[in-house]
Amino acid sequence: MLSRIPWLGQRMLFDQLKRREFMALLGAAAATWPAAARGQQTEPAVVGFLSSLSQPATDPIASMWRRGLAETGHIEGKTIRVEYRYANGEYDRLRSFAAELVRQQVMLITAAGPPAALAAKLATTSIPIVFVVGLDPVAAGLVRSFNAPGGNATGMTLITGPLAQKRLEIVRELVPRVKSVPILLNPAGSDAVPELRDVQAAAQAIGLGLQVINASTPEEIDDAFKALAEQRAQILVTGADPLFTSRRAQLVEWAARIRLPTIYPFKEFVTAGGLMSYGSNIVNSYRQAGIYAGRILKGARPDELPVMQPTTFELVINLKVARALDIEIPATLHARSDEVIE
Repeated sequence: MLSRIPWLGQRMLFDQLKRREFMALLGAAAATWPAAARGQQTEPAVVGFLSSLSQPATDPIASMWRRGLAETGHIEGKTIRVEYRYANGEYDRLRSFAAELVRQQVMLITAAGPPAALAAKLATTSIPIVFVVGLDPVAAGLVRSFNAPGGNATGMTLITGPLAQKRLEIVRELVPRVKSVPILLNPAGSDAVPELRDVQAAAQAIGLGLQVINASTPEEIDDAFKALAEQRAQILVTGADPLFTSRRAQLVEWAARIRLPTIYPFKEFVTAGGLMSYGSNIVNSYRQAGIYAGRILKGARPDELPVMQPTTFELVINLKVARALDIEIPATLHARSDEVIE
């Protein structure tokens, strides 16, 4: 019994018991501390990047996405590890890729393009999704509203369809006497129907006819341009489907070969050798998506982050291509241009 131990022995035994109790409590507490608080034992967070495009076409936008992540303190290879999946324009592959990322229990999925965003949304209702799309994300069922997305998804919209009227107005300035305008669309794309609806409304508003040219594969793109050459088309407008972005070198080459003035949705087509583009800055949207992804990894919820929309749009003109096509750019267009490539 403790009462029979001499006083000094009691004190030593008491101190020893208290020290054991303290060490046990310390060990239990350490076991429950977050990994980050324990120093160098933190493992990088695994996130997914699901792209509708090919790897070469994805690399520039993924670079801007990583820049956005870095602005929130997340560095690939240090604080995060990225699992990339590329559909190469073959949208049927996206569902299996999305399911694969879910099985890997990634902490977040960034979805590049409408087909990737819809595939991710079908694959999970719990893993956060940050998308970059051209279509209306509310109408597509990705979010409940722009300001209050609800659910597990949020991101950026490029507003490609509603810009159809501006592109057709550019057509009118370039070729004033044109009666009907062909537009290249991918019927397999998620945004083909809403984009066509917007273009039809815009064409009707300014009294233009519209001819839809469909292409869902690289081979069908070749066939489309061959048909346009036979028809001696005066001008072409291309849709914003990710397939066309991925195959922009093919589109630009064909337009040059058959000497067809073409209006594109993004600057990337013009820097690749296209004539002209009008649209939002796609790479900046991916930087914003990276910032959103970083905020979510730090604890923000997708339903707290409103869907962002571009506030400025850019008109880019390639004068070298215009000269090669013997096209004189109207002074009105030149004055409105945001960038001119000599």
